[in-house]
Formats: sequence, C-alpha cells, structure tokens
Amino acid sequence: MADRVRVGVLISGRGSNMVALSEYKRRDPGRAYDIALVASNVPEARGLVAAKRFGIKTWALSHKGLDRVAYDMEVDGALRAHKVELVVLAGYMRLLSSDFVARWPERILNVHPSLLPLYKGLDTHRRALLAGDDYAGCSVHVVTDDLDSGPVVAQAKVRIHPRDDAESVAARVLAAEHALYPVALDDYCRWLRDMAA
Repeated sequence: MADRVRVGVLISGRGSNMVALSEYKRRDPGRAYDIALVASNVPEARGLVAAKRFGIKTWALSHKGLDRVAYDMEVDGALRAHKVELVVLAGYMRLLSSDFVARWPERILNVHPSLLPLYKGLDTHRRALLAGDDYAGCSVHVVTDDLDSGPVVAQAKVRIHPRDDAESVAARVLAAEHALYPVALDDYCRWLRDMAA
C-alpha cells in the first residue's frame, strides 16, 4: 500500500461530512488518506457537486430498480475501479448487504449520531431526549453485519440543554461529527498502515 489510504466516500445527500473530510485533508495534505472517489445512490445529490469542487472523482447510480445485492455489487465495482482501500459512509441512506460488508472486512467506517451502543438506528436525538439523557453525541465505528454494532473507534459528547428539541440537538451533533470524523478517519488510516507494515 502507498503512504496514504485511498478512501471512497458514499453519500446520499448534501455530503456535509464528506466536505468536512475534504477540508481537513486540504488544510494538511500530509493526512493519512486521499479521497479517491465520492459515490452516491442519488445522481442529483448536492454532495457530488461539492466533491467536484474539491477535484474529487464522482460516481452515481440510482438504486431504483435494482435489488440490494445487485446494487451493492455495482458500488463495489466502482470503488475497486478507483483502487479504493477503505469505504467511508457519510450520510449514505442505505443499509449495506451482507455480501458487500464481507468484501470489505474492517474497511468500512460510519459516523452515527448517538453515543453507541445507545440508540442504534434512526431517530436518535428524540430517543435521547425522551430518555432524559444529559448528553447526546456521535460515534465513528467499523461497519459489520449488525446495524450500528461494530467496534467504536471514536466518540464525541454534546451536552443536552433543558430547552433543547431534536432539531437543536441534531445541529450540535452534526457539528461534532464534522470535527470528529476527519480525525478518526486519519487515525484509522494510520492504524491500517501500521498493520500493513
């Protein structure tokens, strides 16, 4: 492997975490990763436009009309064609098939808007508020076959205030994601390089 890990970022929308990863890399080209491809299941996703502004190659194919395994094999082919070594989920709104996950063991990272193992799945901020939690947050974790259950590699806490609603918590957690994800990705890529050495 080269000095830097070639990363493929999967998005479905505006790609704000992908932008955070790209900005972090642009501020210090010595980071341990290069974003080789931004791919989306939504051809009109705004994040694809943002990726092009960074000079990153893009790929898009609608998942409509394809079953999950067939679609994931198309994504897998695009990633491998661009020599991607690590897959990063950044607002990718599809569950990955077991076949896809098996092809990328310990090579898929996701950022989830809760302090895992709390609140796997959707609606995390409302659930934290209903539980009366003092903190919400986000977790970067390795993707496995079990939803939001892979090893956590980094977390950031966000205090919940008495007047908060799900939207205000979500905004602060997203800001925490933008700060946490690039550092966690850089650290994970350095770990991968050390393991390969």
